[in-house]
Amino acid sequence: MVVSLTSLSHGAGCGCKLSASAIGPLLSGLPISTDPNVLVGFETSDDAGVYRLRDDLAIVQTVDFFTPIVDDPFDFGRIAATNAISDVYAMGATPVSALNLVAFSLSELGESTLRAILAGAATVASDAGVAIIGGHSIEDSEPKFGLAVTGVVHPDEMLTNAGARPGDQLVLTKPLGAGAVSTALKRGVSDVSLAEAVQVMTTLNAAASEAARRARVHALTDVTGFGLLGHLHELALASGLAAEVIAEQVPAIGGVVDLLDDPAERAVAGGTRRNRTHAEEFATFAGGVAEARRWLVCDAMTSGGLLAAVPPERSKIMPGSVVGRLVPGPAGAISVA
Repeated sequence: MVVSLTSLSHGAGCGCKLSASAIGPLLSGLPISTDPNVLVGFETSDDAGVYRLRDDLAIVQTVDFFTPIVDDPFDFGRIAATNAISDVYAMGATPVSALNLVAFSLSELGESTLRAILAGAATVASDAGVAIIGGHSIEDSEPKFGLAVTGVVHPDEMLTNAGARPGDQLVLTKPLGAGAVSTALKRGVSDVSLAEAVQVMTTLNAAASEAARRARVHALTDVTGFGLLGHLHELALASGLAAEVIAEQVPAIGGVVDLLDDPAERAVAGGTRRNRTHAEEFATFAGGVAEARRWLVCDAMTSGGLLAAVPPERSKIMPGSVVGRLVPGPAGAISVA
């Protein structure tokens, strides 16, 4: 049975997330745990929760799942697993175990398709040293897949999105644009190559996380469905700082800037539009920033790279591109030049 997985989904990958503007008010009304062992909860919109078990050991917990961003089921599994595990790396932690999360219709899509999704995830988990020890499944005509991941870290060595300091450079370790590539393909835009996007989305952030620890970064997050501006806003807000982004220095997957330069906007995902609308609340663009670059910094990225706030003298330790810096100013405000 051969089925186009992306034809069954209302949104691609992390682009199917609820908008940041909707999630914030929902979370703000929930009670916050007073357990002193909760080192990181949801109040700073960090990548994962951290709970201290002992003075020298804390567990890091996260969950992430989404609709297909590619048609190949094996690649879908690889991308979803890489994306979920990334949240543990973004905390400076080591991932150790995971549970599969499956929403799927065996009668409509067949066992072989689900088997390939699970095999793709297992391959990535093995590469990351993560043991998949179980999972849960439900019947659903719109397929969804992801992982709940547990990691470990010394409480004194965890990295969060809340420790940035004025003058820190912002380093992004992967190019953006997977949302644009998948959307263009889904809408029948010709001459779009998926290969580089898949390579980016299936590259684990293990090496980047290790580099972040060696560089003694002040804050760390990963860039996924809320786009560069959305995740940078969370980091800057949690750190009590403003940020500056240099649009031309933001790396893009090959051909993406040209895709986003299309007047018909056929490569602009729905999630990317929501991100840009949300960004209007906290971001300003200089007049000379090209429209394609404005869309790029809002791209609803799936399984993106790490975004690190690094002291300038140690920024070269991090792989990737310097895309801006943190500055004193209204917390969470971003200027794009």
